[in-house]
Amino acid sequence: MVADSLSTASIIGNLGTRFIGKRVIYYPNLPSTMEIARQEARQGAVAGTVVVADEQTAGRGRLKRVWLSPEGSLALSVILYPSVAYLPSLIMVASLAVAHSIGAVTGLKSQLKWPNDVLVNGRKVAGILIENSVRGNMVDYAIIGIGVNVNLRLADFPEIPPTATSLSDELGRDVLRLDLIRHLLVEIERLYLALPSGGSVYQEWRDNLVTLGREVHIKSGENDYEGTAESVASDGSLLLRPPDGSLTKIVAGEVTRCD
Repeated sequence: MVADSLSTASIIGNLGTRFIGKRVIYYPNLPSTMEIARQEARQGAVAGTVVVADEQTAGRGRLKRVWLSPEGSLALSVILYPSVAYLPSLIMVASLAVAHSIGAVTGLKSQLKWPNDVLVNGRKVAGILIENSVRGNMVDYAIIGIGVNVNLRLADFPEIPPTATSLSDELGRDVLRLDLIRHLLVEIERLYLALPSGGSVYQEWRDNLVTLGREVHIKSGENDYEGTAESVASDGSLLLRPPDGSLTKIVAGEVTRCD
């Protein structure tokens, strides 16, 4: 195991960002970084505040699923106050930032799976959760939650699905989580600040989605859909072409099968 201790000072020191990560709240262990971030946001935490945990005992993913973050993984949440127009882009910013950071730190190439998974060699290595509080056209806050399987031997965690992987399993060696966190915060800020300039974030996200062009089965709420994942809209919705040739726009859902 490489020396991989985290601390507020080690994350913040010479980070090189304008605002993201200027304030970091670090916990060796806590139930959920999203819960702490939510409390902080409601109390008016400065934009870019980051909550980081060595170990997360009650993390959750999309659809209220449990997201396991044992020691050796990475769990963090970032507090932002975007305009309502940028809310659909946060999943794009976060997933691209994770993919870029994994590549920079490990050399591994990542792929993106709609709507919120980051894959390495076809298996899930990271998940993203976006939580917003919106009143009318006003955003109270938005939180980007990111969980990455970094230094985990998946064979030791039978409760984690076999469709998952970790960076250390893929590399055959451990990865410095501190390097990954610092790259990630820089990338989140860079991509987030690029949003006002146009569609480059959307285009790169779309172009890296392995879901597109495949026959998929999607569960969205109480509805099930099958067809070809043809494209994604700029708001992040998936455009599905069912066998009848029509085009269905799916705002949120779970891709449970890709052929």
